[in-house]
Amino acid sequence: MSDLHTIRCVGCEGGIPALTSDEVNKLLREVNNWEVSPDAKVIYKRFTFKGFYKTMAFVNAVAWIANQENHHPDMEIGYNYCLIKYSTHAIDGLSKNDFICAAKIDSLDATST
Repeated sequence: MSDLHTIRCVGCEGGIPALTSDEVNKLLREVNNWEVSPDAKVIYKRFTFKGFYKTMAFVNAVAWIANQENHHPDMEIGYNYCLIKYSTHAIDGLSKNDFICAAKIDSLDATST
């Protein structure tokens, strides 16, 4: 199992390169079923739940993680699903922070269907 979920995000204000495709592919193996966009600038995962209450409980837990890490995803939320997208906007691509947050969110996934 990956240790990404135990690492803290490092502030990013730009000035560093986005991850290479090799680095992205390596980190993708450390998270559970996340996908990468065709332009390799976003990782995303769709979570499904049994009803609105469980969806919103998950969304609130993701919001807590995002605030703790100061790294915030884009989310699309519906009655029984949540689509989470991570990208590091300051570098117009992916950073290790995106994968750290994905791993932390994976640790919540016990309630997903």
